[in-house]
Amino acid sequence: MPARVVLAMSGGVDSSVAALLLKQQGYEVIGLFMRTGVHGDGHDDTPSHKRGCCSAVDAGDARRVADRLNIPFYALDFEADFERIIDYFADEYLVGRTPNPCVVCNNWLKFGKLWSYGKQLEADFIATGHYAQVCKRDGRFALHRGLDPDKDQSYVLFGIRPSILPHLLFPIGGYRKDEVRRLAREAGLGVSDKPDSVEICFVPDSDHAALIRRRRPERITAGHIVDTSGKILAEHEGIDNFTVGQRKGLGFAAGARRYVLRIVPDANQVVIGEREELLASGLLASRVNWLVDVQAGSPVCCSAKIRYRHQAVPASVGMLPNCGARVMFAQAQCAVTPGQAVVFYDGDRVLGGGWIDSAVP
Repeated sequence: MPARVVLAMSGGVDSSVAALLLKQQGYEVIGLFMRTGVHGDGHDDTPSHKRGCCSAVDAGDARRVADRLNIPFYALDFEADFERIIDYFADEYLVGRTPNPCVVCNNWLKFGKLWSYGKQLEADFIATGHYAQVCKRDGRFALHRGLDPDKDQSYVLFGIRPSILPHLLFPIGGYRKDEVRRLAREAGLGVSDKPDSVEICFVPDSDHAALIRRRRPERITAGHIVDTSGKILAEHEGIDNFTVGQRKGLGFAAGARRYVLRIVPDANQVVIGEREELLASGLLASRVNWLVDVQAGSPVCCSAKIRYRHQAVPASVGMLPNCGARVMFAQAQCAVTPGQAVVFYDGDRVLGGGWIDSAVP
């Protein structure tokens, strides 16, 4: 009997071609769509490059692809679980951190709840349309970057459990985006030219502050924008409007270029300064998840990536108690942002990663 795979289908070209490739490789494929409660008909005036995913239109696209490939398809109700992710998103901003909901969605839902459902179906594997690769070397499974450097998504996958690696399939990880679209066209899937989902699916208009104010209106309070000496420069309407490294949208004429250096939620302050003051020699991280065996007390030499679009830089990782880590860069980095992820690499291999708590000056 062929191996059974549950595939997370979003209605986009990537997961659709993943279904095509798995079918061609002889797997028994079952398509699963996550209904998250995010609505949108896809026919409004929102620019196509601003749309998220998980809408009713996306569900329809996924079902049509499944029908064309003659694979079973199920839409699962994950709305209650997804509410936790939106709560996390709002609450992180309100404590001065910048959240990364895509990482959390992968950890909690796609490789958590969805895989649990897959095991109920006696699936051997779970697959997604991520641009990443799972390689087996010396009898061990490892997570690697995707072949296409412009689309590599290994950064958002650092939190998966090591035990799930043998059950992961990333069918398009060895392809470039233009090749994926070509495969979709040749197969007549109908989504070959569908725009990528580049926004947070529950904030398709990029107005995260509006979402937070709808969800947590009682916690939004005005405060002050100050310089590093504590001098008040202006008022702000809420710290949810700011993130470390931000230059635009400060809400007042700062004269020379000024950047958000840090957010102090207890004092409801936003501290701004010059770009050079954003430089940090390292960071402290918590909830570190290792995908390789590491020895306590021995620093891990690697390259570290502190944002999705950040170029990974040489670094040394020292382990701290309670799944913590102290990361020191070979060269100071700009805008180390609490709430974002730091991910460790050895070449193309993902060693692990954690959540940034603070910068080390």
